[in-house]
Amino acid sequence: MSQLSYKLKDFEGPLDLLLHLVSRHKVDILDVPILEIIGQYLQFIRSVAQEDLDAASSFLEMAARLVYMKSLSLLPRQDELEDLTQELREEILGYRDCKMLADMLREQAKGFDYFTRGGQESYVADMTYQRLHEPSELVGWYLAAVGRKKRKLPPSAGAFSGIIAHKIVSVSGRVKSLLDYLIQKGSELLDKLLRSSKSRSELVATFLAILALTKSRNLVLEQHDGKITAKLLKSEWVDDGAVYN
Repeated sequence: MSQLSYKLKDFEGPLDLLLHLVSRHKVDILDVPILEIIGQYLQFIRSVAQEDLDAASSFLEMAARLVYMKSLSLLPRQDELEDLTQELREEILGYRDCKMLADMLREQAKGFDYFTRGGQESYVADMTYQRLHEPSELVGWYLAAVGRKKRKLPPSAGAFSGIIAHKIVSVSGRVKSLLDYLIQKGSELLDKLLRSSKSRSELVATFLAILALTKSRNLVLEQHDGKITAKLLKSEWVDDGAVYN
């Protein structure tokens, strides 16, 4: 391994140093042996004067991170090391791309001259907000800001009242109600029996109760002129063993 003869001030940060070490291999970042790069980084840190390190804590933080990664390489299972290695490679790639973009912008800015009004005269910006607003406009902005905040809050308990507060209607209860009604009426249109339901739960229970009464031959369904009529045959309800609740 060649001796590193650089100084800490030659690099803008730990990622800049790592990118330099990677570039010495002259291969793609994804193909660089990361443990070798870690070794070179730690060798460089050990060779730097102590006074330089006192002024660059970010280099020491990266060194501690790399020492941890190197210790993971000694373990039989290296799943965590693979994840940390991939994360480090992505950070180096991102830093490389940002550095390349900065160099491109620096090249594009060459040749431009910047002047201030009146030569060397300094210009102090007036930071006083001078625009006037109608009170209604300010109220609208306030309400919009409050609305955005409220949209991030969890829904209130009242929002679920329509879901969890409605009454659950049992099938057995509807069987009894239908029998009591048909004992008096004798028969009734199926559509009217269903439309008398006051909730979705009661509608489902009514439909199942009609099916149960038809199966037990308590009533019969007859169709005339496109309309279905439920006609009572017997009023005594005998449960066939099915459970309705």
